[in-house]
Amino acid sequence: MKNNSMNEKNYSKISKNYQPKPPYFMNTLKAFIIGGLICIFGELLTNMYIHWFGFSEKDAGNPTVATLILLSSLATGLGVYDRLGQFAGAGSAVPVTGFANSITSAALEHKSEGLVLGVATNLFKLAGSVIVFGVVAAYVLGLLRYIFRAII
Repeated sequence: MKNNSMNEKNYSKISKNYQPKPPYFMNTLKAFIIGGLICIFGELLTNMYIHWFGFSEKDAGNPTVATLILLSSLATGLGVYDRLGQFAGAGSAVPVTGFANSITSAALEHKSEGLVLGVATNLFKLAGSVIVFGVVAAYVLGLLRYIFRAII
């Protein structure tokens, strides 16, 4: 006996025909351009710190990263970074600015709960996994480098 009722599998198969296709090319292009522009801005900041303030190439990275974190946190607080993220997608998740955005967003979301129980406890909710992964990856790579140097 054949069952013609609409079950979950049939519904899923039929509904796929009516779903719009994601604009993969345009999404990739926007992410590439915006991510590239953020990186170019970082390079401009680095050159500014080298030429205007006399930092060495090695030392100019620290104030550059601090400036990018400050600007992306301010942009998050003003709602600008959210609009940028909606437009650029993954392009706005350049590591330093995306990380600052995730921390600032979590802090702003929970500020009404108070400084300690709201902001402090939820500050690293989104970014905590990034920090843990970074520390573990740095440890493993450092250990591998140590072993590699000991062998050679």
